[in-house]
Amino acid sequence: MRGYVHVAEQHTGPAGTGWARAGWAESAVAVVGAAGAVAVLLSSGTAENPAPVTPPTAVPTPSAAAPPRRIAPVPVSAERMAKLPVATTYATLPRAPRDPGPFRSMSGLAVHPTADRVIYTRPGGPPLAVLPPAQLAGPTWVPVVERLPGWVRVLLPNRPNRSTGWIHTGGGGLRNARLTRRVEIGLAARRLTVFDGHRRLGSWRVAVGAPGTPTPPGRTFLLASVSPARPTYTPLFLALGAHSGTLKTFAGGPATVALHGWPDESAFGRAVSYGCVRVPAAALRLLSRLPPGSPVMITR
Repeated sequence: MRGYVHVAEQHTGPAGTGWARAGWAESAVAVVGAAGAVAVLLSSGTAENPAPVTPPTAVPTPSAAAPPRRIAPVPVSAERMAKLPVATTYATLPRAPRDPGPFRSMSGLAVHPTADRVIYTRPGGPPLAVLPPAQLAGPTWVPVVERLPGWVRVLLPNRPNRSTGWIHTGGGGLRNARLTRRVEIGLAARRLTVFDGHRRLGSWRVAVGAPGTPTPPGRTFLLASVSPARPTYTPLFLALGAHSGTLKTFAGGPATVALHGWPDESAFGRAVSYGCVRVPAAALRLLSRLPPGSPVMITR
């Protein structure tokens, strides 16, 4: 099916050790001294022959803190770049560092590569993969979860879940946007809520993954909007940057988790899906207006 990724469920059926950011910590040496110099007479001195006064020791003035050092990326030739795996929903990158804060809120900052960009395991580290400018026939937008001078750490759309990578921001070819809308999904409450900043736009009971095929928790993002080529139980699949933790493949695809519609309202409020989140029609209409890269937080 052209432009279609098998991310949903059949109508008949009911996340390595990451590179820990050390950052650049500024240390200061505390200098302890008296407020004024004290002249001390030696015991052998007299009033006529006073002992020499010990001159005060000059206290060094701490120098201004040096700015954080900018780390240059490892050069990657065109030949080597062509051999790197491409970070898409179909890829598996076992060396990808894991998200250090999978349940921390995201700022809404997202980036879009206008051409293939090398992803690194860490600033100054080896190349990991290539992030393409498009995903599933739509533009690639990935959320930023950490920043260092000249670098951004982003969530990736591939397996394993919670994969991240570092992109060097120098050289251009990288657009950014601040996305204010976000999605929160509570698995225990089986509820999906859409926010714009602190303002709630809507909240609905939804169906989540069954115990044997649970919806993976953690922060992820809207990867792409995919319309099925033929009529199905939903007019739209909103693929996420996450995959089923129990299914390696589904309906011929990579078992990408998605938000999608469902015709049977009795499913809402239940844990019955293969990992996707089934939502009411009103929720799908609102979700369809969110741009790719929008943050999605899935809590237990």
